[in-house]
Amino acid sequence: MPPRALEPSGVGLVDKPAGPSSFAVVAQIRRLTGARTGHAGTLDPFATGLLLLLSGRATRVASWLVGLDKRYLTEIDLGGRTTTGDVEGERLDERDPPGAVELERLLAGLRGEVELPIPAASAVKIGGERAYRLARRGVAVEMPLRRSTVHALDVITYTNGMATLDLRVSSGTYVRAIADALGGHCRSLRRTEVGPFTVEDAVGPERFVPGMLLPEAEVLARIGAGRP
Repeated sequence: MPPRALEPSGVGLVDKPAGPSSFAVVAQIRRLTGARTGHAGTLDPFATGLLLLLSGRATRVASWLVGLDKRYLTEIDLGGRTTTGDVEGERLDERDPPGAVELERLLAGLRGEVELPIPAASAVKIGGERAYRLARRGVAVEMPLRRSTVHALDVITYTNGMATLDLRVSSGTYVRAIADALGGHCRSLRRTEVGPFTVEDAVGPERFVPGMLLPEAEVLARIGAGRP
């Protein structure tokens, strides 16, 4: 990587829209800055919200950021599952949504430390190949379990089988897996926080300018870390 690709350096807070992949957003910012660019955790194409993008020399702090807790707002259709755990998959079943009391019972079992299957439409490698590529070809595989922590799981609204949930979870938690465990699928998913960083301080990729990059030292201070 040529020296010029190390500047501008810093961490950008970008509000990803629905549609493009996280990698597409990274590429968009890379074209703007001309610097090496990475991220500290992807979002699915259908999802929106906070992406932490690392530019230039700041790509070296990725290991400090990828493990931060996350917060999400999601709308879950509890009337049935899909093949992907979200609206982009094929419907697997139809069911009567649970009542409010039953929903709370189900949620209680998903708080704290949980172990859930990784969604088939994920980037995890199975036998050296991305799981979502296998899923697209119709290859059925047994997905591994992933242990994570659900710090908070609260109902914001619940109407006609549609539950809007506010979640605070450890890194590596798949919200689609939680939706599937509830017998439903995600209709929408928005990441609102990554550690101390909030989407309220982010801008859409089309409005991002290099001057918005947070200095590496400030980022490390906000997460309480020393220099890498």
